[in-house]
Amino acid sequence: MLTLYRIALYFALPVVVIRLLYRTSRNKQYLTKISQRFGFNLLLPEVKNNPAKEDAYSDGIWIHAVSVGEVNAAVPLVKNLLASFPGKAITITTMTPTGSDRVRKVFGESVQHCYLPYDYPGAVKRFLNAVRPQLAMVMETEIWPNLINECHSRQIPMIYTNVRLSSRSHKGYLRFKKLFAPTLKKVSRFAVQAKADAERLINIGANADTVEVTGSIKFEMTLPASVTEAAQSVRRDLGWERPVWVAGSTHEGEESQVIDAYLKARKEIENLLLVLVPRHPERFSAVFKLAVGYGCETVLRSQSNTGIPQDTEIYVADTMGELTLLIAAGDVAFIGGSLVSIGGHNVLEACAAGVAVIFGPHMFNFQEISDLVLAKGAGIQVMDSDELCEVIVKLLNDPVIRDQYGSEGRELIEANKGALEKICAMVDRCGLI
Repeated sequence: MLTLYRIALYFALPVVVIRLLYRTSRNKQYLTKISQRFGFNLLLPEVKNNPAKEDAYSDGIWIHAVSVGEVNAAVPLVKNLLASFPGKAITITTMTPTGSDRVRKVFGESVQHCYLPYDYPGAVKRFLNAVRPQLAMVMETEIWPNLINECHSRQIPMIYTNVRLSSRSHKGYLRFKKLFAPTLKKVSRFAVQAKADAERLINIGANADTVEVTGSIKFEMTLPASVTEAAQSVRRDLGWERPVWVAGSTHEGEESQVIDAYLKARKEIENLLLVLVPRHPERFSAVFKLAVGYGCETVLRSQSNTGIPQDTEIYVADTMGELTLLIAAGDVAFIGGSLVSIGGHNVLEACAAGVAVIFGPHMFNFQEISDLVLAKGAGIQVMDSDELCEVIVKLLNDPVIRDQYGSEGRELIEANKGALEKICAMVDRCGLI
């Protein structure tokens, strides 16, 4: 099956290139380091041209985090590894420019970043020859057969962390179990978020003795004092006296539902401000035009560094890496990807900020977490735009209930910490020196 997979990959190469060009047309940042997508020019110039630094990256730790969400989840793990293994260089790979930007913003020069190549045998070999990790760690569920097989053949331990496997993904992998079963058996350890994830992973071929339920590393968060202070500054710019609703990580087809709910809610909540934070930067302009098309007074965050006009109705955040900051500056938060069938996004940032959180019916990528949030009374699930409006009005009209949801969210975060400690124990068992 592996041979057939490789043949299929090469036949798919024109599609891969066309898809990359399409992404480039929507986001020019995809042109940056495009050669890395195929395993070339992986090391930074200051590392490549300095033998001492290049040697430092040998026998280091490599962590793969697809995009912004995975990078954010990896933050406590990376900080722990930097502190625990000061002599080990850490390389973080992503697949998106936004993920790359987030790595640089959070870690600066303390780690090396490059893009993970596509899963072609030659590209994978060039990648591992350049980075030469002693340990490989993958955030969540990115199963690349050639990469896993090459790590196994080089005796590089591989740990999959924060693994979640939705029912939909499970069914997809089952169709190709003959390919994935032998591949998964070559992974050293799996740290999965919930029992259901463990059962599905074992069902598609992972060895049961390599799978451990650790919980989600996304609970390992504490809102820094610097973010709290910055949020106060943002709120001052937005207006202390105005009720502020933040709608974050929204997708195409979702912003229109959010704006519909906003227009209805505004009839009952005087001076309501909607802060819209689209998930993907290539959609910033389209979302701005959509809001303007509704006849709303709309302002871009990038063009309003010191406050916004009082008549602003919709504030479009066309900046990266500020979602937690903006949520902390708001009164209530809606997390997108959930009114449309995307599968939802992480609601725990709102919980950590002590902000009442709302999400839609499509949370299959975060089912365990959303169930916990609902059971704890830290958030509210709505079915459509009308219900979203009702809940927004209810929460903004009742600060006592709103604060109760926020307090329960903070307690939920504290009660579910512990995944990081278990994952670090897995790393220790790999015998890094």
